[in-house]
Amino acid sequence: MLASGSKDETIKLWDAQTGALKQTLTGHGEGVKSVAFSPDGKTLASASTDATIKLWDAQTGVLKQTLPGVSRIDWALSVAFSPDGKMLASGSFDKTVKLWDAQTGKLEQTLAPYYEGVWTVAFSPDGKTVASASADKTVKLWDVQTGKLKQTLTGHGYAAYSVAFSPDGKTLASGDDKMVKLWQVE
Repeated sequence: MLASGSKDETIKLWDAQTGALKQTLTGHGEGVKSVAFSPDGKTLASASTDATIKLWDAQTGVLKQTLPGVSRIDWALSVAFSPDGKMLASGSFDKTVKLWDAQTGKLEQTLAPYYEGVWTVAFSPDGKTVASASADKTVKLWDVQTGKLKQTLTGHGYAAYSVAFSPDGKTLASGDDKMVKLWQVE
């Protein structure tokens, strides 16, 4: 199954084999900026410019819970599950990364500061680090257990919009409007 978020406030679930639309999920009050499946495929998380993060049953489309992400003017921009599915990271225009218990929806940690909004988040394959990319042109690496900033990567000339770890966790890719950078990470 594939999922897509849309400016029309919906999430669409698609059959990955045929491309057929399986279901349309409604419940956000503004555009959906990011969607992510849990590793077991049972839960779908969505982040919206309505400043909420929602957790859905991926099979039935039933809304499981709404997380009170950020203030009304600070959009939720990105969501990512940890490799074990126990934690959800979110990035938002409120200049923070938040770590949530994916089962209970409880906010566990707020990672800050950033000087601009956080466009995207990604967990390392071992789940010990979360990377975040920001409009302030930086990429930050955070220790998931302690919430402490491990490293700030600089060098983007524009807002950093994307981050992704290699499968072995040794390389981090980050992208802005003009380039992709590859970083060697511990």
